[in-house]
Amino acid sequence: MVTFRLGYSLHEAFSHFKRNLSTSLGAVVTIFLSLFIIGLFSMGTLLVNNLVGDVESRVTIQAFISDDAETGAINALADEFRGIASVQEVQFKDKDEALAEYRETMANENAIDAIAQLDGQNPVPASLVIRLDDPQQVEAVANQVMANQNFIAIADSPENIKASVQYGAGSVEKLFTATNYMRIVGIVLVVLLVFVAFVFINNTIRLSIMARRREISIMRLVGASNSFIRGPFVMEGIVQALFGCLFAIVSLELIRNFLFPSVTNSLQFLPLVLDAQDILIIYAILLGIGLFIGLFGSALAMRRYLKV
Repeated sequence: MVTFRLGYSLHEAFSHFKRNLSTSLGAVVTIFLSLFIIGLFSMGTLLVNNLVGDVESRVTIQAFISDDAETGAINALADEFRGIASVQEVQFKDKDEALAEYRETMANENAIDAIAQLDGQNPVPASLVIRLDDPQQVEAVANQVMANQNFIAIADSPENIKASVQYGAGSVEKLFTATNYMRIVGIVLVVLLVFVAFVFINNTIRLSIMARRREISIMRLVGASNSFIRGPFVMEGIVQALFGCLFAIVSLELIRNFLFPSVTNSLQFLPLVLDAQDILIIYAILLGIGLFIGLFGSALAMRRYLKV
């Protein structure tokens, strides 16, 4: 009996779709546009999060070491720092590496003149570069580094320990505040888009059902049950949602495979790359949203016509 009703509902859904092609296409287009916008904005949110994560991953702590520090003491201190929670990696940067990095970072005429006047001397101190697996903990880790007595003993400026530990204090806090706001705004906007899409799509499905209210009344008069009447309309909503979702996914794939690479080639500093797993999650969510809207949108829109 259930198989019969399912087959009947599916057959009637496609029959309604063909007979009311303009109304059905209107619903499909509405679903397509809504899911396409949600998918595109979700991709944009992921790209922003990736860029933000890349910026955050560059946050490091540099603990400057005295020129007189012994190698054994430096290695022991590096092992201590590796044991701190949230520390991912600790690397030693000698004076020559530090000067070369300074030369690359400050590649301008003033820096070149300043380096030339050093007359072979290297005033840049060696350091332990600390990278974190959670950049948000940079201030807490930096405080532990500054409180470490073994570090104070070999620090470049033990009398002013804060000068021997650099991590962009102040700027880092502003960076994390801005990135957290960006993530929150992205999530809120996606949720808002889903809600707006549901309202628009539900109204479109409601108009489609209103156009066939006489058909529903006749079916009720001949004694058809509510579930028997509801089946074809709910199935039609699901079919419309599947078509709309399919068109949205195809359009997003075209943008991802053709538009994103072109933008990346033009703007090397803006890599528009998304993991395949993230893409599949977005498409699965779009499919779920489409089916939810098609199923419950149709059911809700029919309630007024099935009241006893």
